[in-house]
Amino acid sequence: MAASRNPLDDLRDTLSHLTEQLKLPGSERVDDLVGDLFSGRPGPARPLSEVQAELDALVGLETVKEQVQALVALLQVQARRKAHGLSEVATSQHLVFLGNPGTGKTTVARLLAEMYRAVGLLQKGHLVEVDRSGLVGQYVGATAIKTDRVIRRALDGVLFIDEAYALAPEDGRTDFGPEAIEVLLKRMEDHRHRLVVIVAGYPRLMESFLLSNPGLRSRFAREITFPDYSVDALQTIFHQMLAQHEYTLEPGAEQMLRRILSGLHAGEDSGNARFARTLFEQALNRQALRLSLDEDRNLDTLDRNAVMTLTTDDVVEAARALGEEPAPEPKPEPEPSRWWRWLM
Repeated sequence: MAASRNPLDDLRDTLSHLTEQLKLPGSERVDDLVGDLFSGRPGPARPLSEVQAELDALVGLETVKEQVQALVALLQVQARRKAHGLSEVATSQHLVFLGNPGTGKTTVARLLAEMYRAVGLLQKGHLVEVDRSGLVGQYVGATAIKTDRVIRRALDGVLFIDEAYALAPEDGRTDFGPEAIEVLLKRMEDHRHRLVVIVAGYPRLMESFLLSNPGLRSRFAREITFPDYSVDALQTIFHQMLAQHEYTLEPGAEQMLRRILSGLHAGEDSGNARFARTLFEQALNRQALRLSLDEDRNLDTLDRNAVMTLTTDDVVEAARALGEEPAPEPKPEPEPSRWWRWLM
């Protein structure tokens, strides 16, 4: 039996269709009314300093933090210029986030939306996250309706489109992705004071996406690159998870954790911070299984130390469950020969 459709969705689609078909002079006001009706009221805004502190607390991403801070500072300076009766420099706030999965793009987009609200650029400062499936329909006319629906939800906030390159397939097949891009470009202009759009994805594929439509490059003039996390950063993230959930590593497990993180293959398939978090969760599963299979222990009488400690085997088995193996143990430097010592 098919799932029942939400009547509010039908109402929203009908209003959108009537607006497009009748070309009403007040169509912009109809869009505003529908967006306000379905996007809800925002909660109280957090102070800019509080949001900035959360951004600063993120592990790594130093260049990203610097660029975000520059964007927000520019808005603040332009606001002061306006207060002094000076002209404002019209700059696009739409952004391209380039980076592999798990590099913090969605987290930074959420914080940036709150910052934009704190400085007065956006009224609500919420984040609406979608991918191709949320924008592209399966039949003629459906894509425009779906894309319009998402944009109305994002009004006065940030629309974050992950894997945006999927809207313009490289294989050249004909589908409705380009239609979603056209609708998006038009609405970005229609709502230029109420909407910030961030498109994100792999660097190589995003370049092809930006070249797929002449209007994209001009709309998205700013790019922020999210680098892969270093081994030190991944180790820090893992330790943050340990501290947050009150776990510890047994002696010797720290070296094994580093070998596992060093063995990750960098590139588009690297899990990055997401891998560190998933590794921690898998280690908890391995710990629970180990304790439950220990014939010398009863789960009901486990002491505090037992339920807090993750062993080297827990971490290794967790990595193997994720398809990873520790990097080879570094070989000790060979002893210099007697003649070499004599020459030195």
